[in-house]
Amino acid sequence: MTQSFDTPLPPPKERRRLRELGSLTQAQLAARLGVSRETVRAWETGRSTPSGRKRESYGKLLASLAAVRPPAEVTVPQGPEPAPVLTVSLSKAAPKPEPPTPTPAAALTPTQAFDALYAFCAPALVRQTYLLTGRRELARESVEQAFQVAWQRWPEVAVDPDPASWVRATAYEYALSPWHRFRPRYRHPEPPPADASDRALLDVLLTLPPPYRRTLLLYDGVGLGLPETAAETEASTPAAASRLLHARSAIAERLPDLAEPEVLHHRLAKTASTERLRAAKPPTVRIESERRARFWTRAAIAITVAIIGATALTLHTAPTRYEPPVPPGETVPGVPPKAAPGTLSTAELALRAKLRAESANGPEKLLPEPR
Repeated sequence: MTQSFDTPLPPPKERRRLRELGSLTQAQLAARLGVSRETVRAWETGRSTPSGRKRESYGKLLASLAAVRPPAEVTVPQGPEPAPVLTVSLSKAAPKPEPPTPTPAAALTPTQAFDALYAFCAPALVRQTYLLTGRRELARESVEQAFQVAWQRWPEVAVDPDPASWVRATAYEYALSPWHRFRPRYRHPEPPPADASDRALLDVLLTLPPPYRRTLLLYDGVGLGLPETAAETEASTPAAASRLLHARSAIAERLPDLAEPEVLHHRLAKTASTERLRAAKPPTVRIESERRARFWTRAAIAITVAIIGATALTLHTAPTRYEPPVPPGETVPGVPPKAAPGTLSTAELALRAKLRAESANGPEKLLPEPR
């Protein structure tokens, strides 16, 4: 029987303000509650809401933070101002300097924001994609491709509630594409990890179906909640839970030491961190993205011009009036058929030989002989 907890929670913005009042980072708050940093971020942005015992623990922690420090809206009444202390000076008293006006923080440019997102997400995302595919080069290519698409669609990605999830979903989709098996560079397997335990874990992961592998990596590797995992894999929450249970049972059957989720999480992180996977620099990714955008734009323009030219040529050479077809030939009665050329008969051969023999230079004339 499952016990329900209906602990009231403040709004998402108030949750973040209370955490900052308590001088806690998202990672420290996640460690206290026993969840991942991504889960705390989802709670504070309003993308998800805790339930069960996590909701009760989270509500108690926020209540304790609110009790320690008063909210920012409460004003403390002040007593009468103390009498000013006068100092004797021979010079004229200088005016009291005004406090400096706080200057607002300068907004990041699109290039700076993209570089910051890339530096924050790319190293970990390459390792996650390596666990997903088992190929180092494909992992780097998938991450670079995802960030190139993100740079091309940066106005959309910049306003997304969680840009890291947007890029991660794009990288996972590209890495799990079935068309990679037809590429010559990915037909042969890459060298496995050096450690035997990492090699065994990677072999078990690669035997799982891609949806199961992705669900396991998001839940036990990245640390997302079950609703977030289901949303990112475009599946229902029961389907994501079923995939997760089947993936865990398959791993526990072949590797009994990894039956516990916490042990599996640490092993996944250890296996990914042992590989030296380096992503390209942010300027390189941006330049490649712009180069591809220019290439496809020019290709689209060239194809459009070719279609327009072919259409114009067809319209120019097409007939403008109806021309009836030529009727088939008919046999005319009473006219003998024309003899077709063929081999000469014996008489014709003899006549031709005689003509050639009797023809000579001179005034003689050849007269036909009666037969």
